[in-house]
Amino acid sequence: MSKKWYEKNGKDGDAVISTRIRFARNLEEYPFPIRCNKETRQKITEKVKDAVLNSNSVISSRFSCINIDELDPSAKVSLVERHLASPEFISDNQGSCLLLLDDESVSVMINEEDHIRLQVMQEGFELDKAYELATRLDTLLDERLNFAFSDKLGYLTQCPTNLGTGMRASVMLHLPALRATKAMRKISENLSKLGLTIRGAFGEGSDPVACMYQLSNQITLGISEKTAIENLKSITAQLIKQELSARQTLAKEITVQDKIFRSYGILQNARLLSGEEALNHLSNIRMGITTGLITNISLDTVNRLIVETQPATLIKLTGKPLDSAQRDKIRAEAVRKEM
Repeated sequence: MSKKWYEKNGKDGDAVISTRIRFARNLEEYPFPIRCNKETRQKITEKVKDAVLNSNSVISSRFSCINIDELDPSAKVSLVERHLASPEFISDNQGSCLLLLDDESVSVMINEEDHIRLQVMQEGFELDKAYELATRLDTLLDERLNFAFSDKLGYLTQCPTNLGTGMRASVMLHLPALRATKAMRKISENLSKLGLTIRGAFGEGSDPVACMYQLSNQITLGISEKTAIENLKSITAQLIKQELSARQTLAKEITVQDKIFRSYGILQNARLLSGEEALNHLSNIRMGITTGLITNISLDTVNRLIVETQPATLIKLTGKPLDSAQRDKIRAEAVRKEM
């Protein structure tokens, strides 16, 4: 089986963990999901499933269908931890379905805020690659479904902030040096003036955990998809340059080196690790690898551990219910083995 996006380090992986392109689409003949009853939502689900699973795409046979209301709570949360579904999607799941590609690089949320949320994930800084795949899949769906579209407003969406292209392009950034130098507040203020927004790793309303941030376009109306992507590419490149420059300066400081190697020692020896503690130490390890202080661990390993040590995903991988103390023990064992 192919490696999943979070098991690989990609282009500009020192600072960019992943890239995501997401399209919001609605079917013209049905009201928005908030106005649909369960029966109507199920009809929408069947139409979209048929369009994806029976399309002419070479990858159509690689999709699995996950009925959200049949999952236990930890399995639902794991989807969010792996960035395959939104918190809103797993909490309001009557008639909701997730179509998921086997390597988890493509997911289709059916009956989230909109009828369709098509998402493509790629490791590293790959906006063009993710956009090309997302566009191909969007075109295939458009050939089989009747999308709600206005010549004046573009694609019609439940939330006005998605009108127009219906596209959100984003990159997941690891910015420990810019955070340490207290540059993030000023950067955030400047980005909003450029039509971009920077949030925590899990999007709107989330706090930045382990120095991971999600940078995305904020404007979807009156701007083309290509222009939005080029703008995001340009700003991301600048942030990468600033982050890596700041890292090299910080890495010369004995206090920063001590912090990195203390994390290394803890992860090599700890018998109990909470989720938050593991993420913060893995963030320090990541910085140590990219500055040449740590040489015997790969970024692929750290990227995978950042996802697989999260609480619900740990339960999913273990295959049995775990309380907090059990998770802390198993998490520490898994990390020790990799260190």
